Amino acid sequence: MPDAVVVGAGPNGLVAANLLADAGWSVEVLEEQPEPGGAVRHDREVAPGFVNDLFSSFYPLAAASPVLAGLRLRDHGLRWAHAPHVLAHPLTDGTCAVLDRDPGTTAASLDAFAPGDGAAWDRLHAVWERYRADILDALFTPFPPLRAGARLALRLRGGGGLRLARTLVLPVRRMGEEEFGGEGGRLLLAGNALHADLAPEAAGSGGFGWLMSMLGQTYGFPAPVGGSGALTAALVHRLRAHGGTLRCGQRVDRVVVRAGRAVGVRTAGGETVAARRAVLADVSAPALYGGLVPPEDLPDQVLADLRRFEWDFATFKVDWALDGPVPWSCAEAAGAGTVHLADGLDELTRFAAQIAMRQVPDRPFSLLGQMTTTDPTRSPGGTESAWAYTHVPHDIRGDAGEEGITGAWDARERELMADRVERQVERFAPGFRALVRARRVLAPPTFQALNANLAGGAINGGTAAMHQQLVFRPVPGTGRPETPVAGLYLASAAAHPGGGVHGAPGANAARAALRQRRWGGLTRVQHALTRRDRTGDPA
Repeated sequence: MPDAVVVGAGPNGLVAANLLADAGWSVEVLEEQPEPGGAVRHDREVAPGFVNDLFSSFYPLAAASPVLAGLRLRDHGLRWAHAPHVLAHPLTDGTCAVLDRDPGTTAASLDAFAPGDGAAWDRLHAVWERYRADILDALFTPFPPLRAGARLALRLRGGGGLRLARTLVLPVRRMGEEEFGGEGGRLLLAGNALHADLAPEAAGSGGFGWLMSMLGQTYGFPAPVGGSGALTAALVHRLRAHGGTLRCGQRVDRVVVRAGRAVGVRTAGGETVAARRAVLADVSAPALYGGLVPPEDLPDQVLADLRRFEWDFATFKVDWALDGPVPWSCAEAAGAGTVHLADGLDELTRFAAQIAMRQVPDRPFSLLGQMTTTDPTRSPGGTESAWAYTHVPHDIRGDAGEEGITGAWDARERELMADRVERQVERFAPGFRALVRARRVLAPPTFQALNANLAGGAINGGTAAMHQQLVFRPVPGTGRPETPVAGLYLASAAAHPGGGVHGAPGANAARAALRQRRWGGLTRVQHALTRRDRTGDPA
């Protein structure tokens, strides 16, 4: 009998398993898919000689994460690659905003839009450098981040903290207008905010856009050499080197609860795997509460709150094998690992508004990855392994385009939407479509079939909007990995701090399990969740 069973071998589950193994626990990881990795996997299925990432590709949060740094994955084969530029946002008029790890290069790019905008970027970067260590510490530790939060509060109190807080909760459109005279800086912030499901007019989108931009400025948007699965391979290699066990093709359909405590899991094949100390679930919140854990083992208020849980946008993705580099009209985009495709801030707002109206966008804002530009091992010389993804509504009520896409996502609709994404690329890179040797289409149902956590193609474990962050994630009154069931911990992106490959939810869950084992009994969070069943109010 292992000390702990971890459900799911995504990056968070593997991080949790590694930390428990480091503490001397015996650990067994059960994964539904035939291979580990969750949303961190690659394959060679698009065309011979081409490596394509199935889901995620670039990992600024992994590069910044103290959790992953502490695992020393380089000792287990992980290597990082960087494109010449971090990110580019070209416009159809030939101008282009560029984010580069050299702040001077970024600033010069923005000065081309409006003199003085480079200095404005430098001021935002100086704020980041001043508070970076405390921000990252607070971001990657359980909520509330008492030590990091206290340090940050003390520093902010003497350094214009209220003004900074105001800036970070601004909508990114307003933040960009206050900070920059031209569109370049505004585009970098707003495009990065839409890496999550934050429209330019959403409260807090300015802070998220700033955070992602500054991560790129400092750490770049690195990619694992050889494919995204190299990160997974390093985590698995490390786990096995420390005595952990991983079994794939094992779908867990029930957490076994006795006397209010998780004591193991049951697989779809009928096997019961007992856990001596803890069960950690790297699964979505809806899959855990009322799914793996029966409703009768949960407080009524948690189940009621879960009915208000909001997913992030659905995702549509196209992978390509290209016969040559992308023919960008803007030369600066050729050296960027990530390229944002929208012709200005208003087009970003239009895109987000169409999703809000439950329409399939007619000019989909697309994030395009140039993987061979970043890592030459991804395809033969002179070619490019590339992808682009965009977002669509979960519940589609109409098509802003002319093809009548309904959300059925049958073969016809998949191809129509892929063509639409390619036309968006063509606007900024005429001749792109002539280079396509092969393509693969991943519609929202495909994402979910390949990874059950990506319900309907939601890739961040739930919305990043302010009403479902911090103490509200995944439901009000939580914000930590403890659940109402003793010995059961939420270890996925559904828990604070949310989506992105950084390992923090898994690390927080592992540390909570270790603490509870030392202290015994229910944690304060579990008492609070249980009390809400009686009173209907947070404790």
